[in-house]
Amino acid sequence: MENSLNQIDIKKEAKKYKTVKDLMAPDGLIKKLMKAAIEGMLEGEMSEHLGYEKHSIEGRNRGNSRNGATTKNVHTSVGDVELEIPRDRDGKFEPQVVKKHQRDISDIDEQIISMYARGMTTRDIQDHVRELYGAEISPTLVSTITDKVMGIATEWQNRPLESQYVAVFFDAIHYKVREHGRVICKASYTSMGVTLDGKRDILGIWIGENEGARFWLSVFNELKQRGVRDIFITCIDGLKGVPDAIRSVFPKTEVQLCIVHMIRNSMKHVASSRLKEFVQDLKAIYQAVSEKEALVARAELEAKWMDKYPLAVKPWFEHWDNLAGFFKYPEELRKIIYTTNAIENLHRRFRKVTKNRAVFANDDSLFKMLYLAARDVLKKCEFVRDWPTIKNQVYQHFSERFTNIK
Repeated sequence: MENSLNQIDIKKEAKKYKTVKDLMAPDGLIKKLMKAAIEGMLEGEMSEHLGYEKHSIEGRNRGNSRNGATTKNVHTSVGDVELEIPRDRDGKFEPQVVKKHQRDISDIDEQIISMYARGMTTRDIQDHVRELYGAEISPTLVSTITDKVMGIATEWQNRPLESQYVAVFFDAIHYKVREHGRVICKASYTSMGVTLDGKRDILGIWIGENEGARFWLSVFNELKQRGVRDIFITCIDGLKGVPDAIRSVFPKTEVQLCIVHMIRNSMKHVASSRLKEFVQDLKAIYQAVSEKEALVARAELEAKWMDKYPLAVKPWFEHWDNLAGFFKYPEELRKIIYTTNAIENLHRRFRKVTKNRAVFANDDSLFKMLYLAARDVLKKCEFVRDWPTIKNQVYQHFSERFTNIK
């Protein structure tokens, strides 16, 4: 096999091509890289099979040895590629990268995409392939394979949605992204919904420069354009202006501030020596069986702590209109809406796969990575527990709006 990645001067080769179409042509650089990478893997498998590297003196008098190669056309994601499949003299070599009689090897792309989706950097993927097959794959080839995800991701992002959702959660997570030669902090806005059938679904991922009500408004409008007509309850953190933005697009939606966010924000303003006692008093509010009982507990919190920790107590008065709806629902439904934990679990997955990347090259690079992580989560998206019971309770509160009872 004369062709190898080490023999391909990528920069020199790239100068020969004027357009992306040229790169993808039958004799273009991308096919050359794919051919070289796969043939390198096959050579690695042959070395493993024989127990020595090509041209190594260790192979002398071993009995079995290399015996040339056979030509084979296979289909890949970049088109058909002609490969040279190595043979051994005893005819016992069984390649795994390109199995006998196999003509489609586009699943190799899926393996690389899967590694990328699990947070492996381009260098990690190169090292992994090198360890498995003794072959080199270029950063250009990895990028070409993973970039094909963008079309699928964009299609997913623009897909039609359900017309109604029982609950939709909104939250944001922040990353550093390179833009116009400088590194800035950007927010990834995420939305997760619970359908009338009780299934959790990720509705979309949006990249914006700053987390704010104006950007959230554009997200809500996009959801409407994609077919969402009604959301019974939305659960959000306490970002100013977002409740009004939601109601401007979905007027009937009941806004529920995430109680867990409220608790965390209050805890930041309480001395550690008094924190346990303060949290215990907070529990009397959000664990109350009714709003009336919660208001009594809130008055007691104010009398005891307002003078010492006003920043911890005031939010429970300022945001009460977007907290109180929680108390009219039964315990099963409260468990779903009192926190944005469902979406925070998704964000933990995002952090896990992005931890190796301090800075993303651009918005598309970040979106591609988050989509791939979301894709893995979607495979495991579960139905809400005890949904038939919860659905009947939801129906009691929103019966006039149920248009799709199943």
